[in-house]
Amino acid sequence: MGIGELLLIGIGLSMDAFAASVCQGLKMRKISPKQTLIIALFFGGFQALMPLIGWVLGKQFETYITSIDHWIAFVLLAFIGGKMVFDALKQEDGDKDDSPFSVREIFLLAIATSIDALAVGITFAFLQTNIWVSIGIIGCTTFLLSAVGVFIGHKFGAKHKNKAELAGGIILILIGLKILLEHLGVISF
Repeated sequence: MGIGELLLIGIGLSMDAFAASVCQGLKMRKISPKQTLIIALFFGGFQALMPLIGWVLGKQFETYITSIDHWIAFVLLAFIGGKMVFDALKQEDGDKDDSPFSVREIFLLAIATSIDALAVGITFAFLQTNIWVSIGIIGCTTFLLSAVGVFIGHKFGAKHKNKAELAGGIILILIGLKILLEHLGVISF
């Protein structure tokens, strides 16, 4: 898997964290660099940690599943992307949350928004993807987009958060489809 694909996966996976950071930015009366850094570190850190955990688990079962790995990657990415699309379509734009900043809340949001990255890490094991490059790209992408999300949320509100999550879901589905079609020999990149 190339850097471009990993970057797209990083962007796709970070859309949940981006949406959550936009919501956090909405709640801030004044932008605090310290709070922005905490949000970005939690989201970026968990988005990097979860694929590593998934990769370790995937390596344990690699010998049993290599003949169907492309199907597993497709199903997992399609499921994750489909869930993101579904969640984006069912939520109403402009929902606001007026609770104060809480590190505990950010911690729980970081875990919740990174569960899908665990499944992606499993697919990385099956696809023989360099996990260190992958988690570096995913973590940094999420860190940057989360920090930007706080500022966007503070400045513009959350009216576009569902569109970002929808785009992230579609990206993951398309990458899963590309992996499947490449392994079936239908396309070649």
